[in-house]
Amino acid sequence: MPAWVTEGCHEYTKRLPPELALEWHEIPLGKRARNQPVAKAIAEESERMLKAIGRDDQVVALDVQGKALSTQALAGKLSDWQQAGRPLTLLVGGPDGLSDDCRARADLHWSLSALTLPHPLVRIVLAEQLYRAWTILSGHPYHK
Repeated sequence: MPAWVTEGCHEYTKRLPPELALEWHEIPLGKRARNQPVAKAIAEESERMLKAIGRDDQVVALDVQGKALSTQALAGKLSDWQQAGRPLTLLVGGPDGLSDDCRARADLHWSLSALTLPHPLVRIVLAEQLYRAWTILSGHPYHK
């Protein structure tokens, strides 16, 4: 990832309290070749993603077809996730999206936007929105 992405993600990640620590795990993309079906690359990515998810994890798939959440609704979801006391895994697909297996494993399908966003920008938006949701829950003035 470019330095601006790493710096942006780090900025919001360091603001979160220890109980909401964000860990970024990059899964290598599936190999894409001119004569190879895209489905094969998606399947490779899916296999790696599913192996990285804990058995008890709550899973949220970021998906343009998912549910749009307002910042207030996200804060409510964040509270629910915290109260559940289970690890939370957020899945961001590769350039061709998530596999049906990854979507099936998800407890929630969340759309950040109806726009197609580049993956580096998704990371920063995701980190900032989680931070913003936390500030709402904690009464911090950032959201205002």
